[in-house]
Amino acid sequence: MTVEPAALQVGDVVTVTVGSVAHGGHCVARYEGRVLFVRHVIPGEQVQVRVTEEGPKGRYLRAEVVDVVDPSTQRVEPPCRFAGSCGGCDFQHITIEEQRRLKAHVVREQLTRLGKVAWDDVAWTGEVQSVPDLDPARPGLGWRTRVRFAVDDDGRAGLVRHRSHDVIAIDDCVIAHPLVDVTEVTTTQWPGVDEVSVSVSPESDDRAVQVGRARGRKWLEHAAAGRSWRVSSGGFWQVHPRAADALVDAVMDLAQPKPGEHLVDLYAGVGLFAGVWGSRTGGRVDAVEAHRSAAADAEVNLADLPLARVHPVAVERFVVSEATLRPDVVVLDPPRVGAKRAVVQRVAAWRPRAVVYVACDPAALGRDAAYFAEFGYRLEALRSFDLFPMTHHVETVALFVLS
Repeated sequence: MTVEPAALQVGDVVTVTVGSVAHGGHCVARYEGRVLFVRHVIPGEQVQVRVTEEGPKGRYLRAEVVDVVDPSTQRVEPPCRFAGSCGGCDFQHITIEEQRRLKAHVVREQLTRLGKVAWDDVAWTGEVQSVPDLDPARPGLGWRTRVRFAVDDDGRAGLVRHRSHDVIAIDDCVIAHPLVDVTEVTTTQWPGVDEVSVSVSPESDDRAVQVGRARGRKWLEHAAAGRSWRVSSGGFWQVHPRAADALVDAVMDLAQPKPGEHLVDLYAGVGLFAGVWGSRTGGRVDAVEAHRSAAADAEVNLADLPLARVHPVAVERFVVSEATLRPDVVVLDPPRVGAKRAVVQRVAAWRPRAVVYVACDPAALGRDAAYFAEFGYRLEALRSFDLFPMTHHVETVALFVLS
């Protein structure tokens, strides 16, 4: 069927050549002037796609691949039979090496477009670094230590289809850590439950199952950077077992801490960066975390550091109430939406010698980089890590210094 450009609509099937990767796990293609965001493809491929959704005001369309007419040399058979139906993985059809190249492209594009970064002045290899696989025989698999399962109306647990509330029945998840025991969860009936979350600690072989959205009282013990960390059930800890060490090393290498220096750790979680900083420098540490159970964990984790204080308040409130602080270094590890302009402005007003920003979303980092530039700080160095293989997610650590 020949489709007129103006008539292109949901359900139509067209053949396109795939353009560059975009932020969010899809690639951009064009059909007679219309922009399509397409999943499960690779730049340069010629594919047949079906339009699945129209974006706001018809500015773009979403599509899923129907047939790969001319495949990329980087295309592989997905290791999971649920790939393409489950919404959890975006890149299983791509070699690990190409996945990292695509993620590096996204980091650069977002910082260029949103952050107006001048790359000649930034120390970055231009690469997304790998972290050691838990099982070298299964590269990029078996790493996810926290999995949230949706439960359907019949009490069956599974994973959710992309951009849908449909629950996909599964009996395996190749990126889940073996301790999660996916089969046990998905073969158990969960009547009257909306979700089940499983968290595990490979260091202690411990496992916590949280039923529904209520916070559990159990906690797990994790090990990183030569210290032990208590993390309450449902609390935040990096999901890749190698992530915490990789991020601590990057933060400390970029910040170059000096004995006795004062650190403010914003969005501190259970105190990972604050604890390492305090134990290495002996300096004052202010850890700011609004989540009550995470702040309580941080109190335990930092109890051996006499100059460490945990502030169980929102970052937005803390930076206003403590406007006269003059820390040497600030570390930020904000949620996916980023720190945003008001927080960046207050941090810049403290005039720290360095700000180290840990970002799980390159778009948020790009927006906040522009705010830092507005308030007198430039991006000096960058590290990016593939902490979420088989997905489009990438973790980036950025160093901002006074212009």
